[in-house]
Amino acid sequence: MLIGLRLRLKGIYKGRHSVIKTLQIGERSRIWSYVNIMSGAIIGADCNICDRCFVESGAIVGNRVTIKTGVSLWLGVVIMDDVFIGPGVSFCNDSYPRSRKYKEPEMTIVEEGCSIGAGAVILPSIKIGKGSIVGAGSVVTKSVAPHTVVAGNPARVIRLLDQ
Repeated sequence: MLIGLRLRLKGIYKGRHSVIKTLQIGERSRIWSYVNIMSGAIIGADCNICDRCFVESGAIVGNRVTIKTGVSLWLGVVIMDDVFIGPGVSFCNDSYPRSRKYKEPEMTIVEEGCSIGAGAVILPSIKIGKGSIVGAGSVVTKSVAPHTVVAGNPARVIRLLDQ
């Protein structure tokens, strides 16, 4: 009940059947239906997190971020300000996952102003540089330089963007 009151006071919209266990959500963010945000996750201001998303403890989301339907953000994933994440994007935080064997997560960083197209897969230990675009369905296996468009499986440079 206390979390719900604090959300309303900050102008945060919470959809039906969402579970929010963190108090670290910025003002005017919108959390739609069937979203699960664990304690220890950090969500910035003016974010839009669409239906059926999951944000694990330790994931960080900046300000003015849009996360479309069906995205999971795991421990070690950092999304900076003004990022768009399309529906069904998959982030990974472990190169060699094993059931019930936990190790330090591998960091994945999406810098300011990036767009990630629907259904892209972002492998762990990746940095997507400022202002870059990842095409829909791409599999990103290595870091992307700032202001670059990548697409394909594996993702390759398509072109450079004007800064």
